Amino acid sequence: MEDLKYMSDGTVELSAEIKERLSEIKADAARAAEELVRQAGLREGDIFVVGCSTSEVIGNVIGKASVRPVAQAVFDGIYPVLKERGIFIAAQCCEHLNRAIITERACAEKYFLEPVCVRPQPKAGGSFATVTYDTLEEPVALEHIRAHAGIDIGGTLIGMHLREVAVPVRLSVSSIGEARIICARTRPKYIGGPRAIYE
Repeated sequence: MEDLKYMSDGTVELSAEIKERLSEIKADAARAAEELVRQAGLREGDIFVVGCSTSEVIGNVIGKASVRPVAQAVFDGIYPVLKERGIFIAAQCCEHLNRAIITERACAEKYFLEPVCVRPQPKAGGSFATVTYDTLEEPVALEHIRAHAGIDIGGTLIGMHLREVAVPVRLSVSSIGEARIICARTRPKYIGGPRAIYE
């Protein structure tokens, strides 16, 4: 995609090419979320972690071109899929906030997680986490979470926020915009020995 044009006030002027692709980005994000929810067997109350580099989505280097309208398109694709099923979204912030998580207060309360005080912004948290914070009714920031499944858009490294036994999931969607995606579900640990029986 074309390079971004930064305005004097710090906002970004989107090229015509990027504007044209926003609906495609949204549709691909929705399709990926639907497939992952289905393949992971997620249920109401489960947690779905999303790491998203808008820089990578527009073909730039991660951390170099945070673009809110692109984050909004990805969010608008994923969030309705989760909300309709009662699944909690957990948006991973960038490294400048130590990859903190933005989620609903109800999620933190359900899983007995302690909120921390921080509000993401595009250059400290990332555009996707910022859009999530600004959209959720009662957003909270957390240092850690253990999600049941997740999608990594552009190499953001969501593994630290997945439950311990992560299983790769292949989708029909392999990228969102220019960013490659990697998805995972999790499963309970197998314990015991030769006499153990597993479902």
